[in-house]
Amino acid sequence: MGSTEYTKMAVNSTNDRAWSGCAVLFLRCCNPGSDLLTFYKDKHGKFSMFKVIKLTLTDVAGGLDGYEILKLHDADPFLGVELKFMDALPCKRFLDSYACGSLLQFLSQHASRLLTLPDEVAMEAVLKAGTHILDHDLKNTELCLQHIHQSQPVRLRDDEVTQLEQQLQNSYAPPAQTPQEVPKNCFLFQKRVFDDRPLTSADQQRFAAHVGRDWKRVGRALQKNCRALKGTAIDNLAYEYEREGLYEQAYQLLGRFIQSEGRSARLGRLISALEESKLTNMAEIMLDIQPRE
Repeated sequence: MGSTEYTKMAVNSTNDRAWSGCAVLFLRCCNPGSDLLTFYKDKHGKFSMFKVIKLTLTDVAGGLDGYEILKLHDADPFLGVELKFMDALPCKRFLDSYACGSLLQFLSQHASRLLTLPDEVAMEAVLKAGTHILDHDLKNTELCLQHIHQSQPVRLRDDEVTQLEQQLQNSYAPPAQTPQEVPKNCFLFQKRVFDDRPLTSADQQRFAAHVGRDWKRVGRALQKNCRALKGTAIDNLAYEYEREGLYEQAYQLLGRFIQSEGRSARLGRLISALEESKLTNMAEIMLDIQPRE
């Protein structure tokens, strides 16, 4: 079977969920004194480290479905992350993001925010499937998919990972409280009150740096009440700034919204659009919400 035929078969199998495979991602921080293993081994830092990995995988695999973390382990000097893929499509997205460096970029961004590491901290990664080091074959996505498919998981999800997953879900559940009246010029997010201030250039930069390929989804949520984003405006932005990449496309989207709406371009409207787009993690980033441990 040729590689092209294999890719078609693997991606088509997402309809019946027949495809599965396993890979191990080895991660480490290149900055002296910034050790991912140290965070993982610390009882207080373990959850934050897990959330960094989970957010990174969500970014690169295009969501929460089609894969799961089976185990985290000490592979000194690396932190090993054993992954099971139950669907070829998120696995291909993962491989594409890994090959182009997006995975390390997202990892650095989330680690800087949640682990109090320096901005743009340098990261290193190695990807293996069984005995195969996939870094040598990243230009051949079909071959990497075959190696991952041939490397079937040999264990169920580790109990520690199950507990961390549950802790992560609980961290998004707001504590029970009596209904509260929202002050004027404020809005609620996760039952917390935030100042509904006008969007700034700093918000624009933060949005562009983190939203990635989801910027168009957010744009379609914003366009419902923004004339400047109606019709083909979003597709036109994508075409006009295609060469500049996702950062510039997202930056221009929010810039167009701010320019059109003036003082009505407020933080609350952006957070509502992020919630509508199922991008709760991105809303947390915009509001600089730190994880509850």
